[in-house]
Amino acid sequence: MNKIIRFLPLILVIALGVVLYRGLSLNPTEMPSALVGNPMPDFALPSLDNPNGTVTKADLKGDIVLLNVWATWCPTCKYEHPYLFELSKDPKLKLYGINYKDELVAANEWLTHYEDPYVFSIFDKDGLLGVKLGVFGAPETFVIDHHGIIRKRFAGALDLRVWRKEFEPLINQIIAERQAGK
Repeated sequence: MNKIIRFLPLILVIALGVVLYRGLSLNPTEMPSALVGNPMPDFALPSLDNPNGTVTKADLKGDIVLLNVWATWCPTCKYEHPYLFELSKDPKLKLYGINYKDELVAANEWLTHYEDPYVFSIFDKDGLLGVKLGVFGAPETFVIDHHGIIRKRFAGALDLRVWRKEFEPLINQIIAERQAGK
């Protein structure tokens, strides 16, 4: 028993080393999501441009949707914003935002100052929709197909490299499925 106790710290250090080594091979932008392959969750929230109105998941159905989680307090959101503006011009998809745990006035000022790439932004002041989507923080982007099914979740900033590697093949696949009547 005494020999086991003597080697216990060594065994613990080796076990910890294995766990940490495994962590080095993980990609932090690949966010597992139980929602991928499932319908967009139900919600009823206002939009930034109409705080007295209500937006629901029905407003996001029918097109290929990029749903971008953003906030004024997020420095990475500012970095990705010019690329989002470019994506908003793509006729193959619709870009919607979720303003996450933010202030209404600050969010509207931010969009006025940096230009608004979104069809509209859902105002998720308390993060309730974010919780349903499993959002860890901003930015995160979801791809939702024309049937309202979540097809992808991505954590991190969108730029041309990420778009071409992570999103463009999926968007093209969804377009092909749509054309095939799926």
